[in-house]
Amino acid sequence: MTHIATAPSYDQLPLIDLSAADRGPQARALLHAQLHSAAHDVGFFQLVGHGVRKEETERLVAAMQAFFRLPEAERLALDNVNSPHFRGYTRTGDERTGGRQDWRDQLDIGAERPARVPGPGEPSYWWLQGPNQWPGGLPELREAALAWIDRLSGVAERLLRELLASIGADPGFYDSVFGEHAHPHLKLVRYPGSSGDGAGQGVGAHKDYGFLTLLLQDQVGGLQVQREDGLFHDVPPVEGAFVVNLGELLEVATDGYLVATNHRVVSPPGAVERFSVPFFYNPRLDARVEPLVFPYAAAAPGVTADPGNPLFAEYGFNELKGKLRAHPLVAERHHAELLSPA
Repeated sequence: MTHIATAPSYDQLPLIDLSAADRGPQARALLHAQLHSAAHDVGFFQLVGHGVRKEETERLVAAMQAFFRLPEAERLALDNVNSPHFRGYTRTGDERTGGRQDWRDQLDIGAERPARVPGPGEPSYWWLQGPNQWPGGLPELREAALAWIDRLSGVAERLLRELLASIGADPGFYDSVFGEHAHPHLKLVRYPGSSGDGAGQGVGAHKDYGFLTLLLQDQVGGLQVQREDGLFHDVPPVEGAFVVNLGELLEVATDGYLVATNHRVVSPPGAVERFSVPFFYNPRLDARVEPLVFPYAAAAPGVTADPGNPLFAEYGFNELKGKLRAHPLVAERHHAELLSPA
């Protein structure tokens, strides 16, 4: 298949209709051309035709907003400082990106599994597996969040297979690193408006370190993506669409042919609230992500090495590195032995 390069439009990201995969060979070929271009040239796109019903989205959003309306004491009862697995509630300003405060609060949720404390000689990333923290008086939140993880895992699995096919690779090349022991991650996020010091960092510029991220954002806006001109451009919300971006694992696996792109969130003005739900499609913690075999590999530009952000062969070490940086209070309380000396 020929790669179709498109002139960049900074008014909006490419719009991809995943349902085209079911509409015959011509429609699927066009889908693959669009996916190829978006993943190679931009690293971000808007996804429609994903099959997630409006009622499913409304159920999750209602439960999320009910959580953030809880009294602060009830939210702080789930403080992630109490979890060695980095699960639970992070109050506004307690998370860091690039060493600076992110002005948002959130609930971090993963697959509901028993705690695994690393034994002698076992990798420290097993600390990331463990139970979630849930508000006792809001059972609908647990139900909606875990259903969302299952639902979007299915969407992301299908999308990844079509994406790999779009660049001529085996669609099932990475099936073995996911499965029932995959490590999905869900954040329920509220941006409460601008911080008291006037700083606009809702979340600082960063790349995600998994395979794919599917973001549900409300109509307030604030997400910005770094485009080919080096500037950060707004991503206007599209009703019913997920904003999709590629993580560093796909960039590394394709030697830079597919791109993980810097993005950030600018805090909404004044006291305006913004809600968003990023879902991270991640492999097993112990997965070793092999280089992808695909016909465009010779055209891959290579991955830019960042000494401050080394990437490890086993996925779990990458996520643990990110968690230790982003949640210093959790790291200091539970994992001081993993922190680098100052």
